[in-house]
Amino acid sequence: MSQTKKDKKKFTKKLLHKYRLVVLNEDTFEERLSFKLTRLNLFVFITSSAILLIALTTFIIAFTGLREYIPGYSSTKLKRQATELTYKTDSLQTALMLNNQYYESIRKVLTGDLEIGDLNRDSLLNSQQIDSEYIDLSPSRADSLLREEVALEDKYNVLQTAGANIEFALFPPVKGPITEGYNVKTRHYALDIVVAKNAPVKSVADGRVIFAEWSAGTGYVIIIEHNYGLLSVYKHNSSLTKEQGDFVKSGEVIAAAGSAGELTTGPHLHFELWNEGNPVNPKDYIDFD
Repeated sequence: MSQTKKDKKKFTKKLLHKYRLVVLNEDTFEERLSFKLTRLNLFVFITSSAILLIALTTFIIAFTGLREYIPGYSSTKLKRQATELTYKTDSLQTALMLNNQYYESIRKVLTGDLEIGDLNRDSLLNSQQIDSEYIDLSPSRADSLLREEVALEDKYNVLQTAGANIEFALFPPVKGPITEGYNVKTRHYALDIVVAKNAPVKSVADGRVIFAEWSAGTGYVIIIEHNYGLLSVYKHNSSLTKEQGDFVKSGEVIAAAGSAGELTTGPHLHFELWNEGNPVNPKDYIDFD
């Protein structure tokens, strides 16, 4: 026991034993600088310097453009080019589909299944449309009963989640499975929709961008103000194509989906809908199926 105490005292004495670091002029042996040091002070100084150096390096990599020169980090220019290529690919797929339909029509002409006078590239866009003159739009008895039931429910609905003040159809922002729905009890006033990374996110209606910034928790966030006191919120985007003050149309691409921010577990869109300052269930306004 006494030997252990002696060893501890000896170790402590070594740590606190003072040394002098002297800087001399080599030619005249004149003393320029001198420092009183202990092993403990030297250890603390080296450790603090190492921690400061690591923190400074982490800050430079995370918050400055110098990270683009580090292997493994993609540049902002490369991300922008990837986003533009995604949109071009979507347009090319649409053009390819129209060309395939046109070639199919040519094949039908060659086989005699289609008259040559009916072959017109411009008519392909309207080929799937049905003439409304031949559609019976008169409401059925079941439809009338359903409308009456919904009207009675909305009569006493404070938030008017399906009220008559919304007189226009809303465009789904993305297509994908919903992993977490709107839940008032858990205060999750949104829908989490799984999408592919950099998938185009579209505006649900005409409106004006009132917020488009980066957030540490939710990545790139964009908020659009629509008519009738309606606000739509899109979070966890990897990039934005619109800025604050821009006017957007219904179905126009406003961002690229991603997994940005600390509060995310994978590529998805966190979509919120607010009516007159109150959160509402987006599924009451938009058909996501």
